[in-house]
Amino acid sequence: MIKLLNDWYNQHFSNPQVAILALLLLFGLVTVVLAGDILAPLLAAVIIAYLLDGGVDLLRAFKVPRFISVLLVFSFFILLLLLILFVLAPLLFKQATQFVLEIPGMLATGQSVVMLLPEKYPAFVSEQVVLEILSSVKTQVTSASQQILSFSIASVFDIIAFMVYLIVVPLLVFFFLKDKQMIMEWFGTFLPRDKGLVVKVWHEVNGKIGNYVRGKFLEILIIWVATFIAFLWFDLQYAVLLSFLVGISVLIPYVGAALVTLPIAIVAYFQWGYNSDFIWVMMVYAVIQFFDGNLLVPLLFSGIVNLHPAAIIAAVLVFGAVWGVWGVFFAIPLATLIHAVLNAWPRTKQLA
Repeated sequence: MIKLLNDWYNQHFSNPQVAILALLLLFGLVTVVLAGDILAPLLAAVIIAYLLDGGVDLLRAFKVPRFISVLLVFSFFILLLLLILFVLAPLLFKQATQFVLEIPGMLATGQSVVMLLPEKYPAFVSEQVVLEILSSVKTQVTSASQQILSFSIASVFDIIAFMVYLIVVPLLVFFFLKDKQMIMEWFGTFLPRDKGLVVKVWHEVNGKIGNYVRGKFLEILIIWVATFIAFLWFDLQYAVLLSFLVGISVLIPYVGAALVTLPIAIVAYFQWGYNSDFIWVMMVYAVIQFFDGNLLVPLLFSGIVNLHPAAIIAAVLVFGAVWGVWGVFFAIPLATLIHAVLNAWPRTKQLA
């Protein structure tokens, strides 16, 4: 057994470049797992700066000085942040609160409809089973509604932490953008000279992940706006909230669209019942999903992420279980990183 492990180690880690890459990956993983909460503002600033750096590079291509480019991109970021805080967030909160308050009424209406099932299909559905299911659903929904509408002491501390982030993160983003080259050179001084494999992986991951994340933000924006216009046209209730959920759902490939269909169908059904308006809304929503999957995604991500659908779903499940919402968001970039490392990892024949 010891000889087997020794042979495996010599085959894969005898190359110093491989050892360096493995140590860097291990250090990054340990840092995120053990100190992720403490370093959250720093990590958030690094990610935002990484996204905004694409805009800086775009302006630099038009011969705009770097400092001016940084100021323009950072000003746009601050303007967007202010719009989210003072326009979008209040609307979302208001509609989410209204929706939660109307859930008991929806449950009562739904209960009267479901209770008709034992009469129509007595051989398949019993009244006792229906009552048990409705009681369980009502308990769970009531508990969730109370949690959403209540503010605890922990929520107050979360709000304080959020206010601190609003000050610290933008400052860090500005300095990361302004002093990018200096910071990169400083980090480079800690790496050994023999770092060819690390540089190779970085270039592949940097190009793919950068384009993917920026493309994903653009996809969210397009789908969100298109869905909002469609829902507004049909005068669907909670148009801002539901279109926002549709936009965010593209973060979870294949699964997000299916999950967000349920609240849209519920709201449309309780607003109009099963009539032509309900059918038209669901049809337009299906067209938007078709447009996203068959036109927008290939256009934005062609050649960026070459991962099998099964690998994408597995990545969403694994990283979502480990890091929650952030894990879901970064599942595909992290899977792309693993894919790039595996592709760049020297094979046994190369090490021989």
